Amino acid sequence: MRPLTTSARDSLWLSTAPESGYPALDEDLETDVAVLGGGIAGLTTALMLTRQGARVVVIEARRVGSGVTGCTTAKVSALQATIYSTIRSRNGQDAAAAYAEASLAAVDRVAELVEELGIDCDLARRPAFTYAAAPGERSSLENEQGAAAEAGLPVRLVESPDLPYPVHGAVRLDDQLQLHPVRYVQGLAAAVDGAGSRVFERTRTTGIDEGSPCVVQTTGGTLRAGQVVVATHYPIFDRGLYFARLKAQRSYCVAATLEASDSPPEGMSISAGSPTRSIRSHGDLVIVGGEGHSPGSADATGQRFSQLERFVREYWQVAAVTHRWSAQDPVPYDHLPVIGPYRPGSSRLWVTSGFMKWGLTTATFGAAILADLIAGRPSAWAPTFSPLRVSLRSAHELAQLGAKFGLDFALDRVKLPEAGSADDVPAGEARVVRDGLGKKGVYRDEAGVVHAVSLRCTHLGCLLRFNSAEVSWDCPCHGSRFGVDGRVLEGPAVDSLEPRSL
Repeated sequence: MRPLTTSARDSLWLSTAPESGYPALDEDLETDVAVLGGGIAGLTTALMLTRQGARVVVIEARRVGSGVTGCTTAKVSALQATIYSTIRSRNGQDAAAAYAEASLAAVDRVAELVEELGIDCDLARRPAFTYAAAPGERSSLENEQGAAAEAGLPVRLVESPDLPYPVHGAVRLDDQLQLHPVRYVQGLAAAVDGAGSRVFERTRTTGIDEGSPCVVQTTGGTLRAGQVVVATHYPIFDRGLYFARLKAQRSYCVAATLEASDSPPEGMSISAGSPTRSIRSHGDLVIVGGEGHSPGSADATGQRFSQLERFVREYWQVAAVTHRWSAQDPVPYDHLPVIGPYRPGSSRLWVTSGFMKWGLTTATFGAAILADLIAGRPSAWAPTFSPLRVSLRSAHELAQLGAKFGLDFALDRVKLPEAGSADDVPAGEARVVRDGLGKKGVYRDEAGVVHAVSLRCTHLGCLLRFNSAEVSWDCPCHGSRFGVDGRVLEGPAVDSLEPRSL
């Protein structure tokens, strides 16, 4: 196991898990189901499919659990901030009830799998809280308690969770879970790999042909599969117009060790209002998340980590901030995940996405839905989360997403360059520089080495913006992220940025 790290871009979970060692694909294979994505969504789905007799091949572009799964706060809870009042207002009471039932079942399923497979992932039962940080949030808190109870959750209103600062009431749901997410998915991968099923790492999917069989092109070989599950967090190869229905949002986390005289909270808490503060413990560490914003916004600066660190130091006796990391999640326009056929007419291509920062729960019940659908069994939850649904109550949000895409696409093209040439870019910073009739992104590292790439996102062509907090080029339209050398860090893009000359 690697020691704790103080790198500003290292996840606690990735830094404290053993390295996985699955091979890269280097041959052509045939299988029953190809699962694209080696995170919580893909591996849970793969495991459920193998348990019903299918041969499964899992393809992961990096390492198992190294994507968003390894960069969460790692709560498995059916109580999720103010989601039930939101779902009820946009989709009706039946949808809220289905979400509650599926989420409770997912919490139990995770606990069962940990026990059955003997996964060492620090699983612990904890109460979950949604709390009002200010007096003005009390009404929304009470609304959430009513909506959650009506949806079927055994919640109750309490005056305070175990936090070291005053709050104005909280909704409590007992017997939820916290765990080490990377060790958990590594345990799932170990259960999948073998007996005719395989897990491959460091293999990127480059194309899908939906047919009989489906053909999946990768950087290491071709897969022929009867069914394909796209579990890449944000759906790649966007044939289902997900770019118009999913809004990406980044958020940040810090972990800190405490002085011996202090201790982290037992419960898992999240604020009902803004700014979000999501809190849990891990051993003697306190973990705080929040500071969300859209990718590519001007708010993507190191100040996000600093604000969380100030918050931790204000309320706990901090010995050291040991980890700082971030994650990105797609939020559907109607606040329900998309689980089911990838596009209208699909009978062999499936998708699971839109987890709204609660993927350990929603991806788990998503796997149950897909296992039923692929086996031809009815699923009581499937209609609520079908990607083919239409939500008239949320039509205004759909229109706003489309308008934002058009605005970002157009405005970045008329903005003036930020520097005349690469010579004008200071060390440790990035600038937009003219490149013939277009623009390129130029970053100069602390050693003076200059990296220049095309600013045109390889997904749908939006122009990228620099994220100084994480030293990346981010797409404001759909959330794709690229390293300063152009490699893909986050989808839906699958192709690297073109290099540019200096």
